[in-house]
Amino acid sequence: MKTTTNTNTLAQARALTLPTREASLNREPSVSHFWNSNRNILEDAWAEWEIENKENLLIPDESLLDPRLRKAINEAWENPEKESAVADLWEEIIPGVYIAQFFDLERLAEFRSYLEDVVNSEIPRRAPYGIQLNRYGIMLDPRSEGHLAAPNFQSFYNTIMDRYMRPIARLLLGTYGFDNQTFGFSIQYNPDKDKDLHAHTDASAATLNININLPDEEFTGSQVDFHDKSTGKVVPTIFEPGKAIIHRGNVPHATHPITSGQRSNLVVWLYGDHMQVPRGSTSSYGNLNQTNNNIATSENLTARQRWSTPDAPKDTIAPF
Repeated sequence: MKTTTNTNTLAQARALTLPTREASLNREPSVSHFWNSNRNILEDAWAEWEIENKENLLIPDESLLDPRLRKAINEAWENPEKESAVADLWEEIIPGVYIAQFFDLERLAEFRSYLEDVVNSEIPRRAPYGIQLNRYGIMLDPRSEGHLAAPNFQSFYNTIMDRYMRPIARLLLGTYGFDNQTFGFSIQYNPDKDKDLHAHTDASAATLNININLPDEEFTGSQVDFHDKSTGKVVPTIFEPGKAIIHRGNVPHATHPITSGQRSNLVVWLYGDHMQVPRGSTSSYGNLNQTNNNIATSENLTARQRWSTPDAPKDTIAPF
């Protein structure tokens, strides 16, 4: 039975007046004050929303992910010496950029339905700064103001970051020592809203960009160009439903304008304490030359170290 206090908290959250789009895009101090002063209300509201809708609401978990990936990941956690089976699932596009199936296509519609329920919850959410407040613009990490604080979603998010992304990034990209901290958001590209993204690098050690379009949700344009700094070559990539691209944050990339349809993605980052990222030269498949002598290099890591969870606490620094 719902308590009056929790019900009032949910209603109170829904009654909040959000900062204007202009204030949000300008990052006015009042915007940060709004999210921080209402943080407890919003977190309680998300918990109550799950309870109120528990009969019909999906509980997201790793069963939503590609079966081959799940099998390889679970076996590697049991025996890290089997980690090569995980690496075999990822196709290298250019050095430092890999692609693989991440979501199970047969379950992706359920996850998208869950996100629709999130949008229809009427609980305020903050979109990533710099984009229009589109339907799937949501902050995912607890360090972010106005994040998606639903407890079951946070459990799923932590599973993706801790059991999947971190060891994969260590294995393929050599990010060990620069992956204690997490960050994430969702975004949707539309011809009439957020169309493209100019060439840039990410403030991350590793970026995992996961497409969540359904198989019948076609779009044109919106290809992503990855720049191979060693050769000057530009490799265009089209996102396919449920597939993910993982890459070093320092790999330049740009998104072409979308011309029809919509493209929806989850984007998650790993980086070190106080926003530290790897420095020095890099090459593919976990061979990273660090310049910080206090952090183990990939060359002398054991498989057991790659398949471990950091003990250090999470900080509160959000990239944006």
